[in-house]
Amino acid sequence: MDMKRILITAGGTSEKIDQVRSITNHSTGKLGYLIATKALEQGIQVDYITTLSASKPITQENLKIYLIEDTQQLATQLTHLLETNSYDAVIHSMAVSDFTPATSYSIEAFTEALNQQLAQTNLPVTTEQLIQLIEKSEATNTSKISSNTDYLFLTLKKNPKVIQLIKQIQPQTMLVSFKLLVDVSKEELFNVAMTSMKKNNGDFVLANDLQSIQGDQHLGYLLDHKGNLVGEATTKEQIASLILTALNTKGVD
Repeated sequence: MDMKRILITAGGTSEKIDQVRSITNHSTGKLGYLIATKALEQGIQVDYITTLSASKPITQENLKIYLIEDTQQLATQLTHLLETNSYDAVIHSMAVSDFTPATSYSIEAFTEALNQQLAQTNLPVTTEQLIQLIEKSEATNTSKISSNTDYLFLTLKKNPKVIQLIKQIQPQTMLVSFKLLVDVSKEELFNVAMTSMKKNNGDFVLANDLQSIQGDQHLGYLLDHKGNLVGEATTKEQIASLILTALNTKGVD
């Protein structure tokens, strides 16, 4: 049985520091774009969550594009689609920010806040006290941060793992995740990828090393949930074909 409908996330989230500044990553969404394009060529309906600047397939009948900016918007959109539609597979290739800005301080404000804390306790500042300082401050994305300081202290808080929503909402869908590490052995890459896939209850994971991504070259290894190497590819286009072939094969099984 061929796949009828899939959900793809692609590109990179952008987390607001204030109304004019953001923290983002270098993801172009090219791999997600290639997967979507090949899926559309096979007659598969594609729901595509991406960002304004990322690569996108051309407008066509079987394609619906949903634009988001940050991790919270991704979680909201992903939840809505998973609760509304049934998907044969979800391919989560989006580079999601691990952290989002919480507060910011000029060097003067940071010094004052620390001194106030020290004056109250007369002891070294603890992690818990620092967290209290952060939580007392207003969110940084409500206005433009002043540039009238030589140093800016920016605090980041950890984002929830959006990928874990997928199987919680739709346990029957096939989930493809991605794990990118930097300059590690093949054994370590596989071990970390498998640990990540199991945590997310995934079916496949594409393991790759940033050191092996240069221009059109993109070495990737596709592993299944049992740790078997399904295949490897050396370009993004080959990776896209490898993933779709694996999903179609499992769908038949």
